Amino acid sequence: MPSTLSFDQSRLAEELIDAARAGADILQWDIMDGAFVPNLTVGWDIIAACRPHVQTPFEAHLMIDDPGRYIADFAKAGNQRIIVHAEAATHLHRVVEQIRGEGCAAGVALNPATPLDAVEHVLEELDTLLIMTVNPGFGGQQFISAMLPKIRQAAAMIAERQLPLRIEVDGGIAAATIRSVYDAGARKFVAGTAIAHHPGGKKAAIDELRAALP
Repeated sequence: MPSTLSFDQSRLAEELIDAARAGADILQWDIMDGAFVPNLTVGWDIIAACRPHVQTPFEAHLMIDDPGRYIADFAKAGNQRIIVHAEAATHLHRVVEQIRGEGCAAGVALNPATPLDAVEHVLEELDTLLIMTVNPGFGGQQFISAMLPKIRQAAAMIAERQLPLRIEVDGGIAAATIRSVYDAGARKFVAGTAIAHHPGGKKAAIDELRAALP
């Protein structure tokens, strides 16, 4: 799925339409507050303004402190899935329940340094477990291959519990890296730079990523 972080922010609606026409299954919004991560991006008002332009589902990845304060706002803005960071939510289970209570699919993200045991108590409530393969905050970073064992461990844990949730990966995903995370057990893939800056355009980028998968 394309990340809007790498889109031309001055023409977001056009970029979203372009990505949807290119075959994007989901469009991800990277929400950063300048506190949890050292960057500042869009809020729910921008998402709400863009929502009428495409029918493609939206996913909001909240890289913000105390995300429970804003779950209702991001749900009302038109996101079908909301992902929060385990590191940012003091009462993670409560926030996951908030997301589900708004009628959205719930996900939890883990930074590279955060172990899987931080989410074991909420796995049964999740639609998505997002394993960051870069340190969050900026696009264009290099894929951290040391995260592959973590993805494999998460996949084994999910299989053992026979849970329906899927593993998502975000960070440095490109044609050269997507197969390795798939083989480790990931089934959803976020790509920013690889899609937005592909010389052949977004459709060529998405086609190239899909061709790298089995």
